[in-house]
Parts: sequence; C-alpha cells; structure tokens
Amino acid sequence: MSKLLIEIEGKMTKNAIELNNLTKKFGDFTAVDDLSLAVEEGEIFGFLGPNGAGKSTTIRMLCTLAQPTSGSARVAGFDLIKESDQVRQNIGLVAEKMIMYDRLTAAENLRFFGKLYSMPKQKLEERIDELLELVDMQEWKNTQISKFSTGMKQRINVIRALLPEPEILFMDEPTLGLDPQTTFSIRDITREINQSGMTIILTTHAMTEAEVLSDRVAIIDHGKIAALDTPQNLKNMISHGDITVFGIKIDNLTRELIEKIRSLEMVTAVAQQDDYNLKVSARGDDALNQIIDTIRGEGGDIASLTNSNESTLEDVFLAVTGKQMRDQATEKPVNTHHGHGPAPKARGR
Repeated sequence: MSKLLIEIEGKMTKNAIELNNLTKKFGDFTAVDDLSLAVEEGEIFGFLGPNGAGKSTTIRMLCTLAQPTSGSARVAGFDLIKESDQVRQNIGLVAEKMIMYDRLTAAENLRFFGKLYSMPKQKLEERIDELLELVDMQEWKNTQISKFSTGMKQRINVIRALLPEPEILFMDEPTLGLDPQTTFSIRDITREINQSGMTIILTTHAMTEAEVLSDRVAIIDHGKIAALDTPQNLKNMISHGDITVFGIKIDNLTRELIEKIRSLEMVTAVAQQDDYNLKVSARGDDALNQIIDTIRGEGGDIASLTNSNESTLEDVFLAVTGKQMRDQATEKPVNTHHGHGPAPKARGR
C-alpha cells in the first residue's frame, strides 16, 4: 500500500488522507475550493464549518459518494478516482442519518451489512459479538431495532461502520440529538476506537466535542481551510484584549435562555457544556452585570459563576467564520437578496 511518508520531530509518520487542490463545483457555485490538507494516520481529525461551508461535500467526495470537479486525493493510500473500490474497502461511515432496518434485530442488521462486505460467516459472528460488547449492547443482540431508544440505535449505527475493520472511520455528527449520557458514551467509544490505531474524521457542530476529541481541527469556510491546528493552538491565536470567559451554572437552563444570552451585543460566544453549564465569552467592563441581569430577567437561577481569560473553540470558530447566520436550501431563493459580503475572517493556515 503506497502512502506518503512525512517526518515530524524525527519520527516517520504516514498520511491516512491527502487532499491536493480538491475542488467541487455545482454549476457556477464552488462548494469546495482548491482544498489541500493531510490527515495523519491514527489521529482524530475534527472538521468544522458553518452550514454550506463545504465540509459535507468534502466528506462525500472522500467517501466516493461524489466525484471531484478537479484536484486529487488519496484515502488509505489509494487514489480517490482511479482506485475508488479499494478506498471503499478501507473506510467506514457513521452517517448523520442512521442506516438500519427497524424490523430486524441488532444482530440481523449487523449480519445484513456484514454480508454486503462478503465477510465469512464465522468471522462475522465473532465480529458482531465483539462490537456489541464494545458498546455494551450484548443483552440487546436479538431485540428489534424498533424497540431501541435513539441512543441505543446510534450505538448500533456506529458499530455497523466498524464491521469490516476499516482503516479510516468517518463520523458525521455522531452525537446530534442525543441526550448527555449517550453523548458521553459515544465520545468514549470514539476514543476507544481511535486507541486501536484507527484514523477518525469527525464532523460536528458541537465545539466541546471537537475540542475534547480532536488531535487537530480544520475550520472550513466558503469551501476553503480558514484555520487548521490543534485545539489549544487555535484557541491561543485569539487575542483576548478585553474579552473575559465566564463559566456560569444555571439550574434551569433552557435553549431560549441560551439564545437570549447569545443575542447580547457584548457577548462574543456561548458554548453549552452540559445541561446546566455554559461558557460565555464577552467584551467590556460591564459585561458580567448585563449577563447576570439578562439571566435573572428571564427567570434563570444562577448556581455558580467563575471567570477566566481562556478562549474557547467557539471563540475561534466565530472569529474565523463570523457571527452571521448561515441557512441552506435545496433550491435557489427568489432574487430578493441585496447583498452582504462574507464576514471578515481571521488569518489561518
């Protein structure tokens, strides 16, 4: 298997994925614009971006679900275009939409997909038992998927992608819509999978998830890499100035209250850590008082409050991509747009 070797701090390292000027156009619209990057073998690589930034299109190309307009890529050492069959044999995909059949049991679902990979019967049965143990679902092996909670279904969805023992696993929003307990479970499973040596590409809108899991993070915007580094280095690139980060625990935290805080003019970023805790970055000497007044004005019960000058990954994300809302539609809108240029972007490599 041909893989480009690179030397980092005296060690020879293999690239699991290499993109060279990868481009995807839909008519006159450029979704992915001359993208070049390398993912090291065995790392968890976080892929972030606003809606419509190009990350999903990039992942679709790397999984051979869409053809590039130009440029090239190698995945698991194979050419994305010329050796697409070999690429598919070496990757797994945990799609945002669960791919399972409700009338089949967990084991029957896994057997079905295992046979699509032409796995020998004995090997497949051993692999099913091994993976069910990994996600603590052995006792549900012969239960219909329709009786599972969303979190249980997602655990089966994850191990479905692991059946053929892929070299590279793509995880697209793996914790979207899950409760906190299941979210933490999926993150633990992701770490355990990675510790076996598997390369993981993680796309997520949860900044905390990208920060705690990823070895490196790429932020893509308008089809280009806007920033790429370790989570800590990305946070270090934000100049604090008069920005302070507040840790706030609110006993009756709601989505509406989070949006109310986020809408305050002095607030630069809000990151929800769990059901009760927020990290709020804000600018100005009177920021804390205004935030507290807003929370109390909305009926929020503040249990504790701390402050520091540590930036969050969400600070970086908003600095790079801007705070403007991004929406996607399957059809072009009626021509009523009067033009607002793209938000200014921070420098990134």
